[in-house]
Amino acid sequence: MKKQLLFVFGLCALGMSAQDHFSGLKNSNKIGIFSASRNPAELSNLGSKYDINLFSVSMNVSNNKVGFQDLIKSDNDLEELIFSGNEAINLRIDSEIYGPGFALRLNKWAFGVSTKAYIKANFVDIDAQLGKAIIDGNEDAIVSSVALKSDYNQRMNATTWGELGFTAARTLFENEKHKFNGGAAIKLLFPGSYANFGIDKFQGTIDYAATTAYLNDINTNLNIAYSGNLTGDFSDTDNYTKSVFGKLNGVALDFGANYQLKDNDNGYKLNAGVAVKNMGSMTFKDPENSSTNYAFVIPDGTVLNPGLDLSLFEDVESLEDAETVLKEKDYLTEKKAESNIKVKLPTVFSAYADIKIIPKLYVSLFTQQKLGNDNDNDQITTQNVVSITPRFSLNNFEIFSPWASNEISGTTGGFGLRFYGFYLGSSSIVTALANDSKQADFYIGYRLALR
Repeated sequence: MKKQLLFVFGLCALGMSAQDHFSGLKNSNKIGIFSASRNPAELSNLGSKYDINLFSVSMNVSNNKVGFQDLIKSDNDLEELIFSGNEAINLRIDSEIYGPGFALRLNKWAFGVSTKAYIKANFVDIDAQLGKAIIDGNEDAIVSSVALKSDYNQRMNATTWGELGFTAARTLFENEKHKFNGGAAIKLLFPGSYANFGIDKFQGTIDYAATTAYLNDINTNLNIAYSGNLTGDFSDTDNYTKSVFGKLNGVALDFGANYQLKDNDNGYKLNAGVAVKNMGSMTFKDPENSSTNYAFVIPDGTVLNPGLDLSLFEDVESLEDAETVLKEKDYLTEKKAESNIKVKLPTVFSAYADIKIIPKLYVSLFTQQKLGNDNDNDQITTQNVVSITPRFSLNNFEIFSPWASNEISGTTGGFGLRFYGFYLGSSSIVTALANDSKQADFYIGYRLALR
């Protein structure tokens, strides 16, 4: 378990990656098929007859504990920064990889095909004192006992899956001043690997004795689930990339609407839209699957039985190993077990408006609000985002600077550019260098527009 905890937070230290992928870039009116990932209705605004996406990659990390400046200036170890204080730990590692995609505009209709892969690893409302006790034992304890109490379902969760999407959009009304589009996408889902460790409304006590920390007085519910490569070592990055695309076993839908107030130069004064995305679920099916709900009970400690020795988790490498430790100590009572694992995609509502201030200068407003509960064991996580992006746009060149308020990491600011079909950027590089941003992200890609 110690390796699992440090693995996820170690990725944060690498500064790899936020939940609003390709922030700033998706607001552009020059990216063709790529804009359909924001809103399927945008496909009707293709500037060319054909549009091809070759590749796009976005990687991001958000957390609420450790800032970029902390990593540079602090003399403390990473885990000491993470587990300092009493605030619950939230961290989201999130990657999207776009493969080949193709779009075609035919009069009032437009059609697109896209391929994507997703890799996610998350900590949700993890108790800092419990994490510190697992990592350090009694090394730095200055008290003999610590009471733990959480009103949420603490989760350690990871998911990989692939997606094949089909999008259709149509111009519903158009005249010299106004244009209305509608669109929808159906996405075929290919679940790869999954792991979940959830402790619901956790209350208990950590008692320190000699060099050991013991967990006592626990009476709660525990979910342990794993499938695919994540049945093995949770901290091995190869287990995330080996099985991104599994077998077809899920469907999701996107719906969107788009409005443009036209300008005299064949552009627009306002481009606005709303969308509901990722309405659906997928099921992991494998002979090695395990998904079990337990009653997790540890009685008050005594001299002869001081409780659960947390040092037993130091060499644990998988959720199956952690499950075995708890079973051997007779702290788990099985309530429900299933071989198939059904999980819900992170359904979100998004709205945006791209406004022309003067020729070539635009300002975009964007919000994404999740419709699911990240504390549910069967929910893939995301986060709420509100952003504003000033953008200077020429036909073949564009620069932009997204600024956002994120649910987990707070305020972020970044910079990006597009040159013909090539684009790259980060929604947090400015605040990471100038302030103490708790988010790091990066994206890059290339597409072709064919007349």
